[in-house]
Amino acid sequence: MRHCSVQVRGLLTRDELDRYNALMEVGSYLESQRRYDLSAIVQAEVDLLIQPGIERLKEKGRQRDRMTQEYLEERRRAEWEAQMRAAEEEDED
Repeated sequence: MRHCSVQVRGLLTRDELDRYNALMEVGSYLESQRRYDLSAIVQAEVDLLIQPGIERLKEKGRQRDRMTQEYLEERRRAEWEAQMRAAEEEDED
């Protein structure tokens, strides 16, 4: 059975995480019994179950990218304004 990342697990709801853990336990048991045909079905269910967590992780990344972009734009704007003030002060001298 393939586990999902810790980041994805951290973004699952309590119900999703409980179901994930139960499915992983069942899948591991099936693999120990060499029932790979059935464990593949359980793995497919796990893959479907973790999709919302993956989407939440992607959205978190997009939000972080937006915040970084806003920060960089604000910093560029502040640098430009500082340069303009410095140029105005030089012109006044």
